[in-house]
Amino acid sequence: MTVHHDARQDLPVWQIFLIFLRLGLTSFGGPVAHISYFREEFVVRRKWLSDATYGDLVALCQFVPGPASSQVGMGIGMSLGGFPGAFAAWIGFTMPSAIVLVALGLGLAGSNLAATGPMIWGLKLVAVGVVAHALWGMARSLCPDIPRAVIAIIAAALMIAFSGAGMQAIVIVGGLVAGTLFLQADLVKLDGKLAAGISPKVAVFALAIFGALLIGLPLLVQVTSSSWLAVFDGFYRSGALVFGGGHVVLPLLQEAVVAPGWVDTDTFLAGYGATQAVPGPIFTFAAYLGAVMQTDTGGIAGAMIALIAIFLPAFLLVIGLLPFWDRIRHMPKMRAGLAGINAAVVGLLASVLYDPIWTGSIHDVKDVVIAIIAFIILQWRLMPVWALVLAGGTGGIVMGYFGVAGTVV
Repeated sequence: MTVHHDARQDLPVWQIFLIFLRLGLTSFGGPVAHISYFREEFVVRRKWLSDATYGDLVALCQFVPGPASSQVGMGIGMSLGGFPGAFAAWIGFTMPSAIVLVALGLGLAGSNLAATGPMIWGLKLVAVGVVAHALWGMARSLCPDIPRAVIAIIAAALMIAFSGAGMQAIVIVGGLVAGTLFLQADLVKLDGKLAAGISPKVAVFALAIFGALLIGLPLLVQVTSSSWLAVFDGFYRSGALVFGGGHVVLPLLQEAVVAPGWVDTDTFLAGYGATQAVPGPIFTFAAYLGAVMQTDTGGIAGAMIALIAIFLPAFLLVIGLLPFWDRIRHMPKMRAGLAGINAAVVGLLASVLYDPIWTGSIHDVKDVVIAIIAFIILQWRLMPVWALVLAGGTGGIVMGYFGVAGTVV
C-alpha cells in the first residue's frame, strides 16, 4: 500500500499570499495551464500535496460551475491555511491581472494590443510545454495501468469529438461509473484534509447563501430597480452558471453587460483581447468590464463590484463542497470511482492540450521545436516555471523585433 502524507501545513497567510502572487504574475496560458503551474509548485516542487489529493481537488473543480483554476487555487489555499489561506490564494492569484485590466479600462494603459503579439506568441508556446509536462506527470501518476489509460483515452476522444461543458460533465460522471465498475479500490492512504478548518455547518451555510443569492438577487433587482444590484446580479450569475470556466464565461458576460447597453461591443472585444495578454484567471475580465461600464456603477467601484460578484459563487462552492468531498474521497469504497474520475480528468486535460492550446499555438515547425524545448527544460528541471515563462515572453519580443515571430491567433 502506497502512503502519501497530505497533512495541513498551517502556513502563515502571508506566505500563501506571496506564493500565489508569484503565480498570478507568471501564470500565462489559460485555466489548464494554471492547473499545470499549481501542480508544479505544490505537488512536484514543494511536495505539500500528493498527486492523488491534487487530482481529487481538480476533479471536483472540473465538475462544479465556476472558474476551475481559481477554485483549485482556493482549494490549495484552504488545505494549507484554512479559510484565510483560501482568501490569500485568491487575492494573490487574481490581483495582478485585475490591476492591469482595471488600469486599461480607466485609460491609464495603452490600447495598442497588436504590439503585444510577439510576446503573446512566445508565452503561448511556453504554455504548450508547461501543459504537456504537467499532463505527462499526471498521466504517469493517475493512469498507471491499462484500465485507467483506456478511460483517459476514451474521455479525450469524446471531448475532442463533442466539445462543450455538457460533454465535460458526462465525461466526469462516466469516469466515476467506469471506475466503480471496472477498477479496484485505490489503496492510496490520504492523511490530509482539503477543507481545513471548515465544519459541515459552515459548508451548508455557504451552499445556502449560494442558492439564496442565485434566486434572490434577480427578485431584488426587480423590486428595488437598483443599478448596483443589477450589476452585482449580472456578474454573480455569470460566475454561478458557467460550466467549464475560462473562455466559456464570455457569452454569459456579453449577455450581462452588452445586452443592457452597459458596455458596447467594441469595448468588450478590446478588453477580451487584453485579457489574453495578462497572466492569471480569465474571470478578471470582469474587473475591466466593471471599470468601463457606461453607468453610475463604473470606475474603480464598478470594477470591485464586478470582481467580487463573479468570484463569490466560486468561493461559496469551494467552502460548501470541500468538507463533503473530503469525506467522500476518504471512503475506501469511493476510491475506485475517484480513480476513474481522475483518469477521465487526465483525458479532459489532454483534449484541451490538443484544442485549443495546440491548435491555437502551433502553426509551423519552429513553433513545434520551441514547445518541445520548453517541455524538455521542465522535464529536466533546467529552470523553474516562472523563469521559463519570462524567457518565453522575452524571446517572443526579441524574435518579433527581428521579424521571425510566429502568428498569434
